[in-house]
Amino acid sequence: MASGPAGPFEDTAEGRDEKLRELASQGSRLIGYFCTYTPVELIHASGFIPVRIMGDADVVEKAYTLVPDFVCPYVRKAVEKGLSGTYECLTGIVQGYTCDVTCGLVNIWEENIGGEVFHLLSLPYLDQPSSRSFLRSGLLELVRELDRAGGSFSMKRLEEALDLYASIRSLMGELYTLRYNRCLPLSAGEFLSVVQAGFITPPERYYPMLLELKKALPGNRSSRGDGIPVLVSGSLIEDGKTLDIIEQSGGLVVADDLCTGLRSFEPADGKGSDPIDRLIDRTMSRFPCPTRSSAEERLDRIMHLKEISGAQAVVFLFQKFCTPHLADHPFLNEGLRRMNVPSIMVEMEEAGINEGQMRTRLEGFFEMIRG
Repeated sequence: MASGPAGPFEDTAEGRDEKLRELASQGSRLIGYFCTYTPVELIHASGFIPVRIMGDADVVEKAYTLVPDFVCPYVRKAVEKGLSGTYECLTGIVQGYTCDVTCGLVNIWEENIGGEVFHLLSLPYLDQPSSRSFLRSGLLELVRELDRAGGSFSMKRLEEALDLYASIRSLMGELYTLRYNRCLPLSAGEFLSVVQAGFITPPERYYPMLLELKKALPGNRSSRGDGIPVLVSGSLIEDGKTLDIIEQSGGLVVADDLCTGLRSFEPADGKGSDPIDRLIDRTMSRFPCPTRSSAEERLDRIMHLKEISGAQAVVFLFQKFCTPHLADHPFLNEGLRRMNVPSIMVEMEEAGINEGQMRTRLEGFFEMIRG
């Protein structure tokens, strides 16, 4: 059992496979998803529990027969876990159209792993009245598919789900603000476990956990660490150890632009005349992601986060072969250089990171900044 304020979240994140089996044994019906652009509120309002599929398989063997070795390690590991039976408790998969690889993975999952629901939700890129009308049609089509699989959707339930998830995101926003001000007494790895626990915990249980965490934080919330304050930007991070190495090497993570971080929580809610419009508004106002936004928009957001958090440098952490993030990196790197913001890039491979190499590079990077 982990100790400290983040202990319950660490236990949940580390035992996520067991937690999923436990939920299924209790009669809960689970819908898996790969990306934060999936409308989890609508899934919840239909009577299912949305759970994010993680790719933390130790060894990849079977997945190579279905996915090539030039896709990101996360996808290969997720398929490996699916083929090993870890996700047999899922009723199906719902994925918002973002990364091409994960969208293609929905078909691979249906043909080789199985389930009842396999739905790919098309998402408009431009925010126009016709785009919102198109998205409404897509969301209502998803409702019908979930209902055919035994769902029980209603607008009232969707409104309640929107309120619940908005409360969760607002509370996470408060924790992020404490982090910006160096007043959150959690390591970067511990904070990641807080986020990850929410991917597999029913929201009606997760929200009280967050309230307890907030109450358990020290009253004075004294500043922590004396490392170089950094912003971590990149793709999906599953292992908190990766972030802890940054802090052990002389950095202090004060902000993030991550798929498993702030992108899950901004904005907290949307506006609209009915619950569907509210969900649409949030979807169209999402935190910029490289699969959905321009590199220019992402650079503006990174600079904004740098300003509000006081970060002095950016550490890019990418899944190897993650084309959307890697394609944006030259532009982001050059833009940061022009504004005298130092940055460094680290790639994560199937076997994880090379810890020794990463420590050496980061220690040199932080020494350079101090010098």
